[in-house]
Amino acid sequence: MNDQGLPISAQTTGQNNRSERGDFLISTPSHLHLKDGSRFSGLAPAWQEGAYAGEVVFNTGMTGYVESLTDPSYANQILVFTYPLIGNYGVQLKDMESAQIQVSGLVVGELAAYGSHADSWGPLLEWLRAQNIPLLAGVDTRALTLHLRTQGTMLGGIGGQASDLKKLKLPPVTVTPSRTSTLNPDGKRKVVLVDCGTKDNIIKSLIALNMTVKRVPPDYDYTDEDYDGIVLSNGPGDPTDYQATIEITRRALKKDKPIFGICLGSQIMALAAGAKTYKLPYGHRGHNQPCMELPNEHCVITSQNHGYAIKEKSLPKDWSVWFRNLNDRSIEGIKHHTKPFAAVQFHPEASPGPTDTAGLFERFMRTL
Repeated sequence: MNDQGLPISAQTTGQNNRSERGDFLISTPSHLHLKDGSRFSGLAPAWQEGAYAGEVVFNTGMTGYVESLTDPSYANQILVFTYPLIGNYGVQLKDMESAQIQVSGLVVGELAAYGSHADSWGPLLEWLRAQNIPLLAGVDTRALTLHLRTQGTMLGGIGGQASDLKKLKLPPVTVTPSRTSTLNPDGKRKVVLVDCGTKDNIIKSLIALNMTVKRVPPDYDYTDEDYDGIVLSNGPGDPTDYQATIEITRRALKKDKPIFGICLGSQIMALAAGAKTYKLPYGHRGHNQPCMELPNEHCVITSQNHGYAIKEKSLPKDWSVWFRNLNDRSIEGIKHHTKPFAAVQFHPEASPGPTDTAGLFERFMRTL
């Protein structure tokens, strides 16, 4: 290893910056600039030019980088992996949670030049290059994570100069479908999936229970249609930006048909019910988050990826806390006292992460 924490083949030594197979690796000194003026040094691929902006967040998972990079909830975010070695098992395209990489950039400690796995499509670096995703490797990700935990998530940029942050603008998020589609049309029950940026494994989990899934855009009004239940999906950004979705959900709550929210869907359900949300200092991102189901005090380890939470004191009297995060005591799930409305802040479909809460899909099915 060199002093940047990269393989010897990735040192900035001119002609030596090639692997034993002659493949070009990483050679260009670069930086991650944060809005508060902080700067973290690393190395970027030689083909990477310009400056790239995003909200800088960190993920504490040890595996599952393919799933995380393709999770639509990471749109417009620069993802920092706290685990020191990323890319060691290559890229498994079958594990993608959407059709493409969704992050605005990737920051790692050590990047494995080649992955070793029977199902690997190829190296992580090659996959990033194919989709023009900026990378910064050799970063002291522990120091960066500690900084974000203290100062909170913030806008940052890979490459360029600190002054470029004033010019960089985050592009509009485009992770939702433009039209409706129906999957597994011969299922026993029909659910409307409100797609705010859903992960593929949510759809797979519903189809595995033989549900017909009507996938609709977040602003699609389904309330006068025939369906057995509603699933509000995960997605990126501030939940208060989804005003059309909130209003449609408010109308759906006036009926007695079951509704199940996941991640962003939990926040949208809470807002539609009359509660409020707030931004967490640095969010919950990883698949080692302990939660407790109330009131039976059953503990589970969950996969999470969110930056907002529900204000507990704002919950209406006919709603209660269902799950609680055991690290910071924030709300991880809510449910209605009498009607079949429930939502969780974590990801029961996992992918990546533990499957402790996969049974929540079966609970939802039994309410239909």
